[in-house]
Amino acid sequence: MPLLANAATLIRNNFDQIGKGGRARLASNGMLTDEQLDEINKNRAEEGLTPITAEVVFIGRHIYESRIVKDGYSIEEVIEQISSALDSGAVVLRTRKMTAMENPLERVDGYGNRVRDRAIFECTSRHPRPELFSVVPKGDVIKPNKKGPSLI
Repeated sequence: MPLLANAATLIRNNFDQIGKGGRARLASNGMLTDEQLDEINKNRAEEGLTPITAEVVFIGRHIYESRIVKDGYSIEEVIEQISSALDSGAVVLRTRKMTAMENPLERVDGYGNRVRDRAIFECTSRHPRPELFSVVPKGDVIKPNKKGPSLI
């Protein structure tokens, strides 16, 4: 799922707005590939859920609070995580608890970790469009904080 050409700017603007205590706007930031959409909708059908569309939307409050405020990542680092997690090569994860994709290729982050970035979608509140709800750099043993990198 390649991000749209202006997605990084939209994501950055939403994070800036949230950081200032404002409300971020719903923005379209990418499209699932045909293969990703087919796999997600196949899984949803097996669970008795209605299909979603390929357009992925973004607000970003949860990601901002969990990755930037809590974990200490910079906005640019989180944009890199999102870009990797939503790559056209990302694979759909088979799970009953969430709709998620993960980039199977490891990425070396700025802290010496080899991570596989995972995107988690919320597929109900903006149905039929999935909302990018969270991104998780799986394997980040060393995380940044306000004072510099720390072990978890």
